[in-house]
Amino acid sequence: MTIHHLRAAGTSLVLDARGTAVPAVVHWGRDLGPTSAADLETLADAQVPAVPPSSVDVPLRSRLVPLPADGWSGRPGLRGWRPDGERAAAYVGLQHRGSRSDVAGSVTVDLGDDAAGLEVEVTLTLGLSGVLESRTRVTNVGTSSYVLDGVVATLPLPARAGEILDLSGRWSGERRPQRVPVRDGAWTRETRHGRPGHDAPTVTVVGVPGFSFRAGEVWAVHHAWSGDTSVHVEHQPTGHTVVGAGELWGPGEVVLAPGESYDSPRTLAAWSDNGMDGTSERFHAWTRSRPRRTSRPRPVTLNTWEAVYFDHDLTRLTALADVAADVGVERFVLDDGWFRGRVDDTRALGDWQVDPDRWPDGLGPLVEHVRARGMGFGLWVEPEMVNLDSDLARAHPEWVLQGAAHREPLAWRHQHVLDLAQPGAYATVRDAIVALLETYPVEYLKWDQNRDVLDGPSRPQVLATRRLMDELTDRFPGLEIESCSSGGARVDLDVLDRTDRVWASDTNDPLERQAVQRWTGLLVPPELVGTHVGDARAHTTGRSQSLGFRLLTAVFGHSGIEADITALSEDDRRALRRWTALVRDLRPLVATGVTVRADRTEESWVHGIVAPDRTEAIYAVVSRTASADAMPAPACLPGLDPARRYRVERVDLGPVALAVQDAPPPWWDQGSVELPGAVLESVGLPLPCLAPEQGVLLRVRGCRSQVAPES
Repeated sequence: MTIHHLRAAGTSLVLDARGTAVPAVVHWGRDLGPTSAADLETLADAQVPAVPPSSVDVPLRSRLVPLPADGWSGRPGLRGWRPDGERAAAYVGLQHRGSRSDVAGSVTVDLGDDAAGLEVEVTLTLGLSGVLESRTRVTNVGTSSYVLDGVVATLPLPARAGEILDLSGRWSGERRPQRVPVRDGAWTRETRHGRPGHDAPTVTVVGVPGFSFRAGEVWAVHHAWSGDTSVHVEHQPTGHTVVGAGELWGPGEVVLAPGESYDSPRTLAAWSDNGMDGTSERFHAWTRSRPRRTSRPRPVTLNTWEAVYFDHDLTRLTALADVAADVGVERFVLDDGWFRGRVDDTRALGDWQVDPDRWPDGLGPLVEHVRARGMGFGLWVEPEMVNLDSDLARAHPEWVLQGAAHREPLAWRHQHVLDLAQPGAYATVRDAIVALLETYPVEYLKWDQNRDVLDGPSRPQVLATRRLMDELTDRFPGLEIESCSSGGARVDLDVLDRTDRVWASDTNDPLERQAVQRWTGLLVPPELVGTHVGDARAHTTGRSQSLGFRLLTAVFGHSGIEADITALSEDDRRALRRWTALVRDLRPLVATGVTVRADRTEESWVHGIVAPDRTEAIYAVVSRTASADAMPAPACLPGLDPARRYRVERVDLGPVALAVQDAPPPWWDQGSVELPGAVLESVGLPLPCLAPEQGVLLRVRGCRSQVAPES
């Protein structure tokens, strides 16, 4: 038993595992360097707090699994009970039985309570990206069943962490930030959707008051689970502040028989001393390093939904495919409406056979046409749901998830949850999708989930969906899956273990998308976020936007198109061709670069992607509202090498609406300017006075003269 010191990417975690008490987290934050064993012991001893008046008679430390038995009066790290009423099982007092670490940056702590009949194993891993993973296994070693009520991964925060930022939102307006101060008590966010939900906190950031994208010390936590979740930040009057996360269950949802174990999802945490961009960089690196990540370039994708909706017709769709190929699309995805009887969203969900009326020769003619034009083919599915007006529901009404036996479950978008936890339902859906994938060369599934799971336990549905995705990708190597959930209601790093991108929102309005993508980027790297160019008039907001603004917004992600491009003018098609060529040129940068966001007023945003070696970058400067000043502040470009000279060029994506002005800055008319990175980041560049809801794209490349001359 010893003190463990995990170090990686400028981060340290120190765990005091001496003695028989549950180990205490001594430090999580800035790297302490190569510290000797003696210094670690001195540090751990020095951090033992005083015993305050009217308190437990021993120092109250930040334990890895905080429990009332150790004097913790906040939210416990483990809760449960035995139906036989055994009192010791409800009041757990864990003891440290040993710990072990390895050279890969992991430490595993073994805990147990013989009277309660429980063994607990907590594993902490600090990866090369600086992301700390926490997993917990609880094993019932008693002689009767044990009901788990909660397992929470808990980490301490220092007193200076005084402000919380997390996200909320709604359909087509996901991931909107909100801030609150840390006060006595718990700031708790619970998602009870059977999926993360449009209002998911996604990332909970706690930092020094006033922290921003580029400044301030922050600690960020994400619970990597696609189901119901609880995240909390709690401050006790004792002076202790913690952040915790875990699954959220209904009564009796997780019951361990003797000998059974529960394995928690991962709770992922990151520290940074340069604001939220620092934790984003860590989460992005962690996600990009996952074993299943594809190395293939992200193909420019056309999705047919906003082009044709349910109006499927071979002639219309082949014409759409012709224009798509002409403008540079590389993947053509047929959305909802292709299966038997599916003419609107009230029927046929669950009947995963090709509609013989609309497709008398099957999907073969369309697939062959798409592939002959050099594009891959993708297909929309929603395996987890069913319409009551479907052959599947009529044949097997018992497969419709129903929590209360005395009443029918509520419809949501005219659909219900298909209980994939039932073997028959699972096998039927799996076999239908397998038949499609064996019949047609489908390389991509847009996997939707258009409602909450409210009618019964949601955890079995999440586990069944994970298993189905795993089974399909194991059986069909190279198959890619997109996580869509009525837009952005399933955006998490659990589903991204099994999928190749997320659909961040159902809105393609570029003004709304700027915000959605900005905050989705707190967690998810841009190449894994679908970003589409929609019609001039957005169908979710009714607002019209210039083509240039739509193209700019869709550069920063897995780029695609979702519009009836057969109706475009030749000028607009030429703009799309230039844009798809630019996307292909930029996608190595998008797939590997560091996301940066300048700290700036809400009326105007600057965000970009900088190459890991800082030799190149792209930036968007977006005017969200009318400027308060006649001459807006120069655009500072963060993340560049201060000692390197760069050439900044404006990229023509299409007409840009400018405010009335005498003339733009001289460099703008010249098309480029060369300056050191230190100047571009600290002083910035003046830009034309943009009208509201417009933006410009800047491309930045290191000059041959690599180092800026000294003044």
